[in-house]
Amino acid sequence: MDMTARWAMPMLFAGQAQKEIFHNEALVRIDALLHGRVESADVATPPATPELGQCWIVAAGATGDWAGQTGSVACWTDGGWRFVPPRAGLSIDVADRGHALFHDGSLWRDALVQADGLYLEGEKVVGTRQAAISTPAGGAVIDAEARSTLAAILVALRTHGLIES
Repeated sequence: MDMTARWAMPMLFAGQAQKEIFHNEALVRIDALLHGRVESADVATPPATPELGQCWIVAAGATGDWAGQTGSVACWTDGGWRFVPPRAGLSIDVADRGHALFHDGSLWRDALVQADGLYLEGEKVVGTRQAAISTPAGGAVIDAEARSTLAAILVALRTHGLIES
């Protein structure tokens, strides 16, 4: 076996010539993936003047040097473009989206937690914290059960941080 199973990093062998080349290639991949961040996941054409270390998730319809690399993480290095095919579980922050994408083994998907809330199956289920709601008081007719229920709902919302206390 000359590559690691998950990320295809080159392995070193006893007596191998030019080990530094293989070692450096592995470091480039680690640098791209460890706490990774890409500029965008919506670009199909390589940028004209990328900076060293910048990465992108190659969008569908890729052209130029990115042709045939759709879905891969493309990183600009001093040796040119390096492509890393994603594996299930890879999570990477996307600068122009403001949240991470994760790879499910087949597709890149939006992260469940984003700046504006929690999403399940692409639908926002919990949003940003809202202003405080005062506990019910007063009124001409007092319904103790309704007031108790409303108070319990407010306690739950405050406990979970969904509204301010």
